[in-house]
Amino acid sequence: MAKWGQGDPRWIVEERADATNVNNWHWTERDATSWSKRKLKEVLEGLVVEGEAGRCEIGDLKHVEGEASCNSRKGKLIFFYEWNLRLSWKGTVKESGEKHKGSVEIPNLSEENEVDDTEINVSKKKGEGDVLKDLMRTEGATKVREALRDYLKALKTEFTLGMILPTKAPVGQELATERKASGSTVQDSVTPQSPDMVGVKIPTVRIHMREVFNSPADELYSIFTKKELVQKFSKCPAVIEAEKGGKLQMFEGCVSGEYTELVPSQRIVLKWRCRSWPDEHYATVALNFQDVAAQSELELECKGVPVAHEESTRQCWKKQYFEEIHILLQQSKDNME
Repeated sequence: MAKWGQGDPRWIVEERADATNVNNWHWTERDATSWSKRKLKEVLEGLVVEGEAGRCEIGDLKHVEGEASCNSRKGKLIFFYEWNLRLSWKGTVKESGEKHKGSVEIPNLSEENEVDDTEINVSKKKGEGDVLKDLMRTEGATKVREALRDYLKALKTEFTLGMILPTKAPVGQELATERKASGSTVQDSVTPQSPDMVGVKIPTVRIHMREVFNSPADELYSIFTKKELVQKFSKCPAVIEAEKGGKLQMFEGCVSGEYTELVPSQRIVLKWRCRSWPDEHYATVALNFQDVAAQSELELECKGVPVAHEESTRQCWKKQYFEEIHILLQQSKDNME
């Protein structure tokens, strides 16, 4: 048996008593199936296709069958994914105003084929409206391929955060390298460790969501910036200082932050955190508002969410923000009638 410190440097327990996969030598696997199903819905549902013939919109992801995973070996990432997808679409012919429905099928999205070579089949229910079917076959297929590329990019970046661990290096050398690269001191996201361990950054992910509301963009913007409206949908006292550098506190202190950018009726950027996150760790939340006919679309991008809190953060925005705002808007409409 080799003496301590003289064994193969790839051996796990020489580096860490907790058997972490140091130097990324050993095979690790992470199941990406559930994450992928959410991401595919996120990037595909709600896509709008417009052309001279009319306007179409991708609806629900009706069928999603398959699996995905990511494997790490010797510091390299290997991806496996295979999906059979079916989406609904609906559209309106520009000249006649006729409405038609159909489906989009993607029978084999896998790592064996490039996205450009992936088969995309468009069908339409019986009746007229072939101009919309042609629109979906051309412009629609292009939009769908772009969304699939977004999914694959996220799979290879967002999902894999934290899979490749820091390699062993003298602390002084690593800190010097980081200072040289950034031109500043180590950021708060690096957790100090004992002298013989490397500081580890908190692995984070980006959350991207879209939601359509039955209100104009300026009204929706006000719901995020006026204290009385925030308190109505959150059903709690709130601190809302809607100006650059102004404070934000909601849900009895469970959510807090700061406004960093405000463009009336168009965009809000926040430093934002949940109380359960590591101390002093903030995500950057961008809310973009856009009028769509008599409605408005809200695009949410939340960067820097701790990996362990990804699902709870997504549910916070969906349940505590979006669903409650829908209820508030419906109540306002009912009161006016």
